[in-house]
Amino acid sequence: MNRILASLLTVLAIFAGLSGLSTSALANTDGPAWDKFPKERITDMAALQNGAKLFVNYCLNCHSAAYMRYNRMRDLDLTDDQIKKNLLFASEKVGDLMTVSLAAKDAKEWFGAQPPDLSVIARSRAGSNGSGADYLYTYLRGFYRDETRPTGWNNLVFPSVGMPHVLWQLQGEQRAVYTEMKDPHDPAKTTHVFKGFEQTKPGSLSKGDYDIAMADLVAYLQWMGEPGQNQRVRLGVWVLLFLSIFTVIAWRLNASYWKDIK
Repeated sequence: MNRILASLLTVLAIFAGLSGLSTSALANTDGPAWDKFPKERITDMAALQNGAKLFVNYCLNCHSAAYMRYNRMRDLDLTDDQIKKNLLFASEKVGDLMTVSLAAKDAKEWFGAQPPDLSVIARSRAGSNGSGADYLYTYLRGFYRDETRPTGWNNLVFPSVGMPHVLWQLQGEQRAVYTEMKDPHDPAKTTHVFKGFEQTKPGSLSKGDYDIAMADLVAYLQWMGEPGQNQRVRLGVWVLLFLSIFTVIAWRLNASYWKDIK
């Protein structure tokens, strides 16, 4: 029995190690540090509604969310009529899945690869640099002009990205500024270190407003990966409170039951 238990523990340890490796592979550990996503947006209903609007208008043209139905946005305090009038552009019924008409062949020809489904993108991008929401929040604000790329855009978090900057009209255009530094291990060599972004053309939003808009979009993407998470957290608080009270009651009942037994 001990040998069987030891074997099971070994298998579990190997599996955990492989899971850790796969998670680390998703994290861009050699790239820039990820900015912290403002977590309070995930519980802000107005922010989630704005994020849904941005997602449908800017993302759903190429990226699908095939595991999500439009009518699930009722959980965001939206009625079927509001969904149909303001968010239902690629389908006819609010009960339809959030799919796109872009053919995989065309996508591969235009972008080099088929755009990934975004249903659980916020959950799949978690890594040692932070959560998936941190990654997306940094990524969506990390586009800059690069004329060497086929689309004219590059991304600090995802170098040589095939996706164009579809939100450039909101953000404007910026360029990446690098500075040269001597390699501490070899003074004869120099390395390029990212210094920051420099705005070259303004967008329709200020930098602060664009950051808020991207936080709303990421909040929606995170919500979409697990629509019941806010309800689960609220319910969990009540469950823990109930268990705490019940534990006290059970403890006193146990003491009362055994008090006359020596």
